[in-house]
Amino acid sequence: MSETHAASGASYAAAGVDIEAGDRAVELMKEWVKKTQRPEVLGGLGGFAGLFDASALKRYERPLLASATDGVGTKVDIARQMGVYDTIGHDLVAMVMDDIVVCGAEPLFMTDYICVGKVHPERVAAIVKGIAEGCVLAGTALVGGETAEHPGLLGPDDFDVAGAGTGVVEADRLLGPDRIRTGDAVIAMAASGLHSNGYSLVRHVLLDRAGMALDTQVAEFGRTLGEELLEPTKIYSLDCLALTRTTDVHAFSHVTGGGLAANLARVIPDGLHAIVDRSTWTPAPVFDLVGKTGDVELLELEKTLNMGVGMIAIVPEEASDVALATLADRGVEAWVAGEITDRGDHATGAELVGAYAH
Repeated sequence: MSETHAASGASYAAAGVDIEAGDRAVELMKEWVKKTQRPEVLGGLGGFAGLFDASALKRYERPLLASATDGVGTKVDIARQMGVYDTIGHDLVAMVMDDIVVCGAEPLFMTDYICVGKVHPERVAAIVKGIAEGCVLAGTALVGGETAEHPGLLGPDDFDVAGAGTGVVEADRLLGPDRIRTGDAVIAMAASGLHSNGYSLVRHVLLDRAGMALDTQVAEFGRTLGEELLEPTKIYSLDCLALTRTTDVHAFSHVTGGGLAANLARVIPDGLHAIVDRSTWTPAPVFDLVGKTGDVELLELEKTLNMGVGMIAIVPEEASDVALATLADRGVEAWVAGEITDRGDHATGAELVGAYAH
């Protein structure tokens, strides 16, 4: 009776959690995590905590630690529907590390959290592969993470990702509103696409209302709709740090949820105003497609999507040529998009003016 009872009794596996699959996923991801290691990282994957040798910070006079955490929103549903899992990690690293670099901090290390309905080891490893590749592009180490299986709460193919990161900046090199002056140039860095914000609107307009299929070939994109929507978020961390070494950067602004004007306003001090001229660039076709298909008003688009600008640098006007040359040398498309003025009667810290170039 006891043997029969044991065989039919409850178990973790019967509840839907596959520990062996989780262990296999860890083995598959190890080679990718190893590629992100910095000299300061101690130990390997599998410990209870990631270790980073803080003695490396002794070279700083007054080191300030910067931290950020984020996810990639409903873009993960596009990845799920496409069955493509090795790009979403780039998005995660960009969302975390490009927030950290805004204050001038060098990214140091990152951890991730992957939540799935059912562990498919190859899928989890593909997600971590993307995160690791993104960490290499950001110059940061992936020191650990967690894969959680939530059967009954998520479908077997559902998943979500989140991450947290830490960086360091010398106190007297901290960037932000206090450095900005009237006459500074606003330099825009081109986005690679939609990045990782506004996908609830994009999915509602293109997939739900218009009924477009992800495998639809879109002439303006030169590829399918799904491929366009999965274009990884540009990672600007090392480009921004290079800029701080070649010129006097006053501030950065990472253009994420809320759009260009709202994110730029976050770094503009009281008494000053940022004017950004739309005529200095042409948004990619995907922004026009969302706007026209959904009859979305321009201001609604601009407060939801990045409209083609993923990062802003604010530098003295006389330093703009050096800044643009530095970014060009690194293969980053950038241009002077506006300037900092006295606030005057303006009610907000930043605004877009004019019409987009065609």
